[in-house]
Amino acid sequence: MKAAVYDNPGPPSVLKYVDVPDPVCGPDEVLIRVEAISIEGGDLINRRSTSQVPRWVVGYAAAGTVLSVGEDVTTCAVGDKVAAFSMQGSHAELWAVAASRTWLVPAGLDIAKAAALPISFGSGYHSVITRGGVREGETVLIHAAAGGVGLAAVQLARQAGATVIAVASGSERQSRLIELGATFVVDRLQHDVVEEARRLTDRKGVQLVIDPVGSTLQASLLVLAPEGRLVFLGNAGGGKLDVDLWQPMQNNQTLHGVFMGSIFERPSVHGTVDDLLTAAAAGRVDVVIDRSFALEDAAKAHEYAEAAKPLGRVVMTP
Repeated sequence: MKAAVYDNPGPPSVLKYVDVPDPVCGPDEVLIRVEAISIEGGDLINRRSTSQVPRWVVGYAAAGTVLSVGEDVTTCAVGDKVAAFSMQGSHAELWAVAASRTWLVPAGLDIAKAAALPISFGSGYHSVITRGGVREGETVLIHAAAGGVGLAAVQLARQAGATVIAVASGSERQSRLIELGATFVVDRLQHDVVEEARRLTDRKGVQLVIDPVGSTLQASLLVLAPEGRLVFLGNAGGGKLDVDLWQPMQNNQTLHGVFMGSIFERPSVHGTVDDLLTAAAAGRVDVVIDRSFALEDAAKAHEYAEAAKPLGRVVMTP
């Protein structure tokens, strides 16, 4: 099969489109003919910084048609459309994935949206609802709101009855965020996010912050109201995750870390993704796709995902 691989970490140009052996389906796995690949933030971080074995097939997320199932698999069958998550291997024509990390794609849902939903909306739901515990009438600030997780968090927080302050730059992105449910949009390039959030809340602060950036953690703590909650779920900004914890201790604030890779197989989390796929098929949530590339242009796709500030996910098709 063809796949996008790298031998040594580095810029997008390290990705090569080459022939590699077809994956073998294990007893608890399904073999998928990949039809859409979602480029996730972790894919970019791994490619930039993580050494692997030669011809490493990068990639967390994809969707496609089941070609074969292992002898222990009972949750899906040959011919089913599934979305899938794993820690590597999605940037390829074929993908063998544990059946427990796949979800049936509802009829009518675009396959590219299905590929992008589990990580973005699964992370958004776990951050806003499960860990964040958002309640009607609260105010939520969401960093990187134009990214896949941010767009999901905006929609889910608004549907829960919260006032949403979205942080993003660019007029087109801001307009789309308002359409999807943001109450206010703060342009981080034109305003001090902390001061603007304080102004919008009459200096009271927000009850919940969703932070997938990492480098903004100290600012996130500064905008929290007393007894507020901060959910951090990534380090897209790079650098050390250093914060001063004296103030949150004094203010009785709560910090929650979220890493979805280790919990997708939990029945409650897996079931939530099923529900979100159904919601997307019914049009109750919108999985935003910015642009699609061919898999053979994986280097260009990664470069675009890193440099162009896309609105939503960038996808590839084999």
